[in-house]
Amino acid sequence: MRVRIAQEAARLMTEEGIHDFYVAKRKAAQHLGAPDTRNMPRNLEVEAALQEYQRLFRGEEQAAHLRALRESAVQAMRFLARFKPRLVGSVLSGTAGRHADINLHLFADTPEEVNLFLIESNIPFHTSQKRLRLNRDQWQDYPSFEFLAGDYRVDLTVFPREGRREAPRSPVDGRPMSRAGLEEVEAMLSDSPP
Repeated sequence: MRVRIAQEAARLMTEEGIHDFYVAKRKAAQHLGAPDTRNMPRNLEVEAALQEYQRLFRGEEQAAHLRALRESAVQAMRFLARFKPRLVGSVLSGTAGRHADINLHLFADTPEEVNLFLIESNIPFHTSQKRLRLNRDQWQDYPSFEFLAGDYRVDLTVFPREGRREAPRSPVDGRPMSRAGLEEVEAMLSDSPP
């Protein structure tokens, strides 16, 4: 049942655009007639099932979509270069589905710097807060900005400048989040076929 829930959660995340692992697992368990199960797969198992699902059912379409997202991420990172952007999330890990957005971590003395930069650049955006886990028991809210860049939504989370030293915890495995700078993302693109 655990494997079936992971596979169904992966399908839901890919096809319905669910981003939250907990929500996807609960909905998958309900679809499979086991809403009260306590034997839920770990997020790492769901991510592995997600990669397998995309490989099997999306193949070349997934590779082309991921490349397009990464190319857009590079453009956004160049545009936001003064804030030392780092790519995170599903576009970095390669599990970005059709409903994925580009997630960047920015670093500034104050969030107002990013706000003013977007206003001066005539970029329409929305503001919000992102709640991220820093360690086992500590969570913190960070300012967030969201805008459209062509066909893709770009989600910016702003950290203090010293926030580059330690990344928040990944929702997948609880370890510090993987972050990639511009050169690393460009290298990913040069290593993948067009």
